[in-house]
Amino acid sequence: MGKIVAIANQKGGVGKTTTAVNLAASVGAAEKKVLLVDVDPQANASSGFGVRAGAGELTTYEVILGGISAREAIRKVELVDLIPSQPKLTGAEIELVSQIAREYKLKEALAEIVDDYDFIFIDSPPSLGLLTLNTLTAADSVLIPIQCEYYALEGLSQLLSTIRMVQKHLNPDLRIEGVLLTMFDKRLNLSNQVAQEAISYFGEKVYETAIPRNVRLSECPSFGRPVLLYDVQSVGAKSYLKLAKELIDRQDSRAEHREKLTPLIETSRKASEGRWQPK
Repeated sequence: MGKIVAIANQKGGVGKTTTAVNLAASVGAAEKKVLLVDVDPQANASSGFGVRAGAGELTTYEVILGGISAREAIRKVELVDLIPSQPKLTGAEIELVSQIAREYKLKEALAEIVDDYDFIFIDSPPSLGLLTLNTLTAADSVLIPIQCEYYALEGLSQLLSTIRMVQKHLNPDLRIEGVLLTMFDKRLNLSNQVAQEAISYFGEKVYETAIPRNVRLSECPSFGRPVLLYDVQSVGAKSYLKLAKELIDRQDSRAEHREKLTPLIETSRKASEGRWQPK
């Protein structure tokens, strides 16, 4: 069964979409089957793969509000599959208000294809509205990019509060996948201070990989390609490849842990039912 990872932070300019595009591409390059779902009306994740959906084309708007199958909206792009977005998704916030089970629209849409992929990454909008709630409700976990600059942690408490609310009312299995430091410069005291604050709060959830400032990461969106396909030798490309490995290794480690626990869980279940006898 595939894993759905939401990439979220209501603060703009933290490298959220850059991470969505380049992490998805890097995991795809590791021979994992990957789908990127663009739920941001700005559609930057879509254009990051050279896709600019026009009128009449199927996008996340039609998937969430039009009753269109998610499979129908999928496009094949380099290294990954993509469900693109377009600006008209902005109106979804208003249109969803009157919908029944409005927070579950994306979850219901992705249910039919989740087993087709190893990872589904969702790029959410820089807000805490209904589109972001749909993203968090659909996801197994959330990856939070944090910019290594002044006020980086400001507003993070609001996102964490939203995550707790989603866990309580909509998606009890949602957890924090990890915290990613972006625009990191180890020469600057400020970057190191933000990193220390993040580690003191989130502990092992903070990825060892930090994404540095890199001109190639800024250039590649204008060419409609992830940095891996734009300049594989760049520091930015190497950083996202390293992050992809860390993400996959963590996932494999959890899967191995669950596999070891399965006999214990089964024994516990049988014991509770009075069906277990010691050998």
